[in-house]
Amino acid sequence: MTMAAPTDLHFLQLHEISHLIRTRTLSSREVTEAMLARIDDLEPGLRAFATVMAESALVEADRADALAARGDWLGDLHGVPLAVKDLANTHDAPTGAGTTIHADFRPETDATVVARLRRAGAVILGKLRLTEGAFTGHHPDLPTPVNPWDTATWSGVSSSGSGVATAAGLCFGSLGSDTGGSIRLPSAANGVTGLKPTWGRVSRHGIFGLAPSLDHIGPMTRSARDAAIVLEAIAGHDRLDPTSSLEPTAEYSRALRLSSTPLVGFDRELAHAHFDEATNAMLETTIETLSDLGWRVVDVTAAGLAQAAEEWTALCGIETAGVHAETFPARAEEYGPDLSGLIEIGRGLSAVDYHRLLESRRAFTGRMRELMDDIDLLLLPGIGVGSPTIEQMGELGTDPKLFRAVTIPTAPIDSCGMPSITLPAGWTERGTPLAAQFVAGDFKEQLVLAAGHAFQQATDFHTRHPQDPRG
Repeated sequence: MTMAAPTDLHFLQLHEISHLIRTRTLSSREVTEAMLARIDDLEPGLRAFATVMAESALVEADRADALAARGDWLGDLHGVPLAVKDLANTHDAPTGAGTTIHADFRPETDATVVARLRRAGAVILGKLRLTEGAFTGHHPDLPTPVNPWDTATWSGVSSSGSGVATAAGLCFGSLGSDTGGSIRLPSAANGVTGLKPTWGRVSRHGIFGLAPSLDHIGPMTRSARDAAIVLEAIAGHDRLDPTSSLEPTAEYSRALRLSSTPLVGFDRELAHAHFDEATNAMLETTIETLSDLGWRVVDVTAAGLAQAAEEWTALCGIETAGVHAETFPARAEEYGPDLSGLIEIGRGLSAVDYHRLLESRRAFTGRMRELMDDIDLLLLPGIGVGSPTIEQMGELGTDPKLFRAVTIPTAPIDSCGMPSITLPAGWTERGTPLAAQFVAGDFKEQLVLAAGHAFQQATDFHTRHPQDPRG
């Protein structure tokens, strides 16, 4: 597949465009106008945006330029155009959360993560499409974002618009959410870098939830360095979200050098039992790269991942039923089949069922913490089936093997709440992306970011981009 030149403005990494704005080589307005023009050109085919916020974006860009002219620099996001998943409240645009029921909802205030991005000087280009309610299926009455690498290839769920827009050069980074893999799956599918922080590391205030105890908010960018910059802006305790952690944050983008050589665990038996040939070949190549870096890779047993993945749907369904209690079943006919099916699962479970699931989740989390005491990182794929097609993923609900391959690398890591980073790590024969994932212990975002940065210094997968559909 032909790749676009990495020096194209729209494909620059976030930190590169930040440098150009800071040095006054380009103004924020010039960059923002260029991105809005690209959105106008490509959005009809890619369908990544639920709302383009052109007017307010230009106002924010002018404000950033005015501050810069006075010598007031807000940091690495100053004047940089980003976009956010359309489940994060924005006071100046609707927040529909991929639904038709809430399509016209206009919140009075920003979600904490949006407010923090704006305080850091970011320009918000718009709201990005997602699956209905952030579950697995797009609402049948709403568009599905198109993978820019190949129109027949799955664009991921649920942060599909975030993955597509970031990969296609429609923004320099985006926010996604992850409940069962919704940052990591579209990052893997679209060939971008996705960071799922520790649960509680980033505030969920003003976020339309899928399952609150499983929901994570994090960045989707073109590099680990860029993800670190965004995390710096959005991480930290928020008094409006009492579940947000009091654990101290760090200057993540200033600490991308590994302090020691990582010990990486890999469950070979799990991989061979559940992941496809292309995925396992990519993982073996990744291990070779890590060995060349001097990292030690050891065989481990990641006990309970398959069971945790199997139980995730029921856990998610119970919490989702609570989130939608005001509109389901009262307005059930306005729901798509995937989200309504999940809610029905949750409503059909008993308190005894829920107790059993919670006990199993606690036990699994304990086993994962024991495992991470012995290693620094756990290596998994971003998706356990290599770059699936849309047709292939149509069988997700009826093919147990496919369901396990997709969910085992992702859903359990939400259940235990640990941080992970998904990194472009290879290509299929048809030229579509494959991805690896590093998982670390609680609140070790600094480690996964530094590890991801080291991997990307040794590889060039993250620097390649899909061919411009305009030719």
